[in-house]
Amino acid sequence: MRLVTVAGPPSCGKTAVLSRACGLLAAQGVHTAVIKFDCLQTRDADAYAAAGITAVAALSGGLCPDHFFATNLEEAWDWAAGTGAECCVIETAGLCNRCSPHLRGALALCVVDNLMGIDAPEKIGPMLRLADMVLVTKGDLVSQAEREVYRHRIRQMNGRALIRHINGLTGQGCQELATVLSRAPDIATVTDMRLRFAMPAAVCSYCLSETRIGARYQKGNVRKAEFAAVPARDPEGEAAYAAGGPEEPREPGISGERP
Repeated sequence: MRLVTVAGPPSCGKTAVLSRACGLLAAQGVHTAVIKFDCLQTRDADAYAAAGITAVAALSGGLCPDHFFATNLEEAWDWAAGTGAECCVIETAGLCNRCSPHLRGALALCVVDNLMGIDAPEKIGPMLRLADMVLVTKGDLVSQAEREVYRHRIRQMNGRALIRHINGLTGQGCQELATVLSRAPDIATVTDMRLRFAMPAAVCSYCLSETRIGARYQKGNVRKAEFAAVPARDPEGEAAYAAGGPEEPREPGISGERP
């Protein structure tokens, strides 16, 4: 069965483009099963079902979504195999920007949108940097110049990925995505496969339901941020600023003054 991991921030259009591409595969006789990993709530399984695609959702609830995904990957694979699917697509939206669901030996996609801000590609982290293909949505809502700049910023973060603009509503680029999905690596089992990126460790008091604030309640893997020293106050400067700022020197001959 072919395996594809798809990651990206919430509401960037992952389900829309995957629904359209999986629908095109179904029209070609290729059965696809989708597993959606999320945190608290999702209706995406219903959206896939409405498009005629076999899908199921898995919610991490109070657990770390990154670790929940990794510890349920075998079960997700077995479920997809049980449906008789030829292609298993795992969509994740609950992962934080420190992590990546991508696996060595499987096709890895990242979906971002043009409205996330020009610095978004740098903030997203390994789920974009380690992807084989980056899909950019909502390009119809920005100018050509903005699309080009955004594409350049993606390229700065991932120099080897295939970058494509895509639209799940109009279908732009979805046929090519369906072709890419149909050619994903054929895998016998996910057991013993390895993540492309090690998830950060975060075993501290708050992982164990601590709610109190204060260093004396913090145990385990705790790292303190370093904040820059506050500069000394300048009362005279503050008073001058409050009064409208220091008067700028005027050149002779300006404002009616005689040289």
